[in-house]
Amino acid sequence: MRAVGRCADRRRRLGSRGGAQDRETAQGRLPNPLVSAMSSSHARRLPIFPAGVKQTCPRARIGGRLVKPPLEDRVVAMPRLRAPWRERNGRFSPVKAIVFALLFAPVAWIAFEAATGMLFPKPVTEMIHRTGEWAVRLVLISLAVTPLRRFAQWPKLIAVRRMIGVAAFAYALAHLGLYVVDQKFDLLHVGSEIARRFYLTIGFTALLGLAALSATSTDAMIRRLGPARWNGLHKLVYAIAALAILHFYIQKKLDVSEPALMMGLYFILMPARLLHSRGWPAWGVVAGSALIAPPATALLEATWYALVRHIDFWEVLSANFDPDMSPRPSHFVALAGLAFFVLYAARNWRLRRASAVLAGAE
Repeated sequence: MRAVGRCADRRRRLGSRGGAQDRETAQGRLPNPLVSAMSSSHARRLPIFPAGVKQTCPRARIGGRLVKPPLEDRVVAMPRLRAPWRERNGRFSPVKAIVFALLFAPVAWIAFEAATGMLFPKPVTEMIHRTGEWAVRLVLISLAVTPLRRFAQWPKLIAVRRMIGVAAFAYALAHLGLYVVDQKFDLLHVGSEIARRFYLTIGFTALLGLAALSATSTDAMIRRLGPARWNGLHKLVYAIAALAILHFYIQKKLDVSEPALMMGLYFILMPARLLHSRGWPAWGVVAGSALIAPPATALLEATWYALVRHIDFWEVLSANFDPDMSPRPSHFVALAGLAFFVLYAARNWRLRRASAVLAGAE
């Protein structure tokens, strides 16, 4: 309030000096009196604005009337956009640059297939399927970042998690947009189909969840929501991933090998999170999730075929142990779990060895 009063007094004194000084101020030859009136002691009490934001005198009350400062002296936010391949300190990040480029590879390949007639006779339908599949894959990749960072000792991967998650939302949005195109832009029909068909309803719910997570993924939203609320909101990504995979399951109808594989990878990531929250040691978390996922994948696949396709449950389950029926989704999940454990052991052994060498040198 003292700063406002002094600013108002200074404005009243300067207002009686005529228009010559005002013209020179407007032309930039003299400093603005509203800003120069602020002493250093009062300026320190004002909020500190980030780089790119102009700090000015607050509004003053003259003659009972609230007067705003000139337009050119108001606080105007000019955020500096950071390139996605740069770190917070502005340095170039090879990891972020590589991931950023790879995220465009699927859409480039889909566009190439559509342009060369490889998606004939239904190019739009095929593009709908491919963008949806990549959306689910990217969601799972974003979920894999935390276990790899935590158990494989790759802390730099956390820098690309947000990028991958936003890309997953972009592919999901393209998935919906292409569906609208396929329906001749009849939005009422699209809305009725989403409300009437269960698999479209859960897919649209997953899309809304991804939209909410993408909108709140910025640093500004983290500060606004607070770490606790932000973390609670973004834990919904596990439920969103489950809905997206279920949507994929129902859409495939006949052959659910790829949805079963994705659910198996989900069975690696979700138990890893649950076991870690229960206080298990790192090796137990990795081994437990790697052992749980393959049989869970086989059971889910057999249950799905029994309920939806009316194929004998034991016949499908026994196919996982028949060499003639290989490879099955559970086999790929077992390989992924083994790779997770080997990566954990190799990275931690290497770090322990380096720590032992450093300790011996001291």
